[in-house]
Amino acid sequence: MELKIDRKAAIKKVKSLVFYPKSEVDSFRAKIEKNFSTVFLPNRVECMEHNYGGVKCDVLSPEVYSSRRIIIYVHGGSFVGGSRSSWRNFCASLANASSCRVVVPEFRLAPSYPFPAGIEDLQSVFRMVYSEETVAMQLEHSSQGFFGSAPSESVQIILAADGSGASLAIALLLKLRDKYRQCVKDLILFSPWLDLTSDNPIISGRHVSDEVLSGDALHRAVDMYTYASNISNPHVSPLKADVEEFKGFPHVYIQMGGLEILLRDAERFKEVLTKANVPVTMDVWPSMMYMFQMADEFLPESHLAVERIGRFISLREEDEETKAEREESMKKNDMVRDE
Repeated sequence: MELKIDRKAAIKKVKSLVFYPKSEVDSFRAKIEKNFSTVFLPNRVECMEHNYGGVKCDVLSPEVYSSRRIIIYVHGGSFVGGSRSSWRNFCASLANASSCRVVVPEFRLAPSYPFPAGIEDLQSVFRMVYSEETVAMQLEHSSQGFFGSAPSESVQIILAADGSGASLAIALLLKLRDKYRQCVKDLILFSPWLDLTSDNPIISGRHVSDEVLSGDALHRAVDMYTYASNISNPHVSPLKADVEEFKGFPHVYIQMGGLEILLRDAERFKEVLTKANVPVTMDVWPSMMYMFQMADEFLPESHLAVERIGRFISLREEDEETKAEREESMKKNDMVRDE
């Protein structure tokens, strides 16, 4: 089916991801579900529900995936809305593009469950994903005739998040013990919210906005998420963390539109990470708006951007064993993939 390019429709759709000053919680959540939930998933991706540490999650599995790699995806929604159902289509596309399973947690939302409830849920999910993947790898290791435990560092977990979810994902990484942090291969951020303090020009400046976001909307969302004196907490506004706290972070990949008011903060974040000797990739799409990746029925760039992320995940520094596994799986399924 030919894609009908419609920028206005794309902007209208992604605007429903933002909790504006006059929004009501219930109607905001319902609008996200209406605009993004779908019954049918793309590319024959399978969806199963799994309980990780007491948190219900989607597990999205493409036809071909590496058993040594898994993504935990933290959805956005201005801290107030969003669900695994409304992010299912987007994360299924990401799963297919990256040849990787994607876990999407149904973490608790503000205002009923303010900071740090969502982070606590993500900690529970992360620990259980780590444990189950380690056990699965050990079983695979022994079934191949090897004795002893498979090395824990061979478990590769990728953290991905968008918008307000980036604050949660970075907070999770900051709180992880070295044992867990070492197995996080990449941190992938789509249009991240990085500084929600009142001294940020994005929030404090009058009439600061782009086609989708505004400083007032960011301020309104964080007011629902936590109390005023806590906004400078690095677990809420990651740019307020000391450089030292980012040492040991995995490769950070940031993808966003060139017209976003958030771009300046992302560039500041890159500078901080560089000082901490953390490798950073900035992937800025000219003329694109906030979360354009989730308007794939209106913009060809949406598909291309997700495909680029997929190549980054599945092909970067791929070891021979993983490459052989992928090629064997593709051969078995009579599939061909462009490199």
